[in-house]
Amino acid sequence: MGKLTVRALRAVLVVVLTGTVLVQVLMVWTLVSGSDPEDGSVPLTAFRVITILGMASAQVALVCVWRLVAMVRRGTVFSHAAFRYVDGVIGSIVAVALLWFAVTAVNAPGQREDPGVTVIMAGIGLAILGVALIVLVLRMLLAQALVRDVEAAQMQAELDEVI
Repeated sequence: MGKLTVRALRAVLVVVLTGTVLVQVLMVWTLVSGSDPEDGSVPLTAFRVITILGMASAQVALVCVWRLVAMVRRGTVFSHAAFRYVDGVIGSIVAVALLWFAVTAVNAPGQREDPGVTVIMAGIGLAILGVALIVLVLRMLLAQALVRDVEAAQMQAELDEVI
């Protein structure tokens, strides 16, 4: 991975992480201070809490991607330590999907006249879970690459002994 690519990705990660933290702080402040111009209805509060938790899940994924990029840059991504961060990304995506299903459930009573919106929202939740499955497949590819890397190192050591 080139230096420009790493810098660009890190810049994007910093901007997104900073933006989500700022939005979280403002949403928590609104919830705690009670300065909300709305009537404080349960769905609005639930949406805010779910949004705060969703952003926290996204932040976990961002930090894990940051760590994986650092490992790629150092050439240590083919190690067992990388699995922790990939698992963090998978867990974050699953958490976001579950939170999306919670949003769908909170929003569903308001969509009784048009249940298609709820069906579409549930479909989006399934698509988010699909992304988690894609990352899981990529994790399996990383595991295979790690096994091949170990085998290659063993073969190289054997070849060095012969020579």
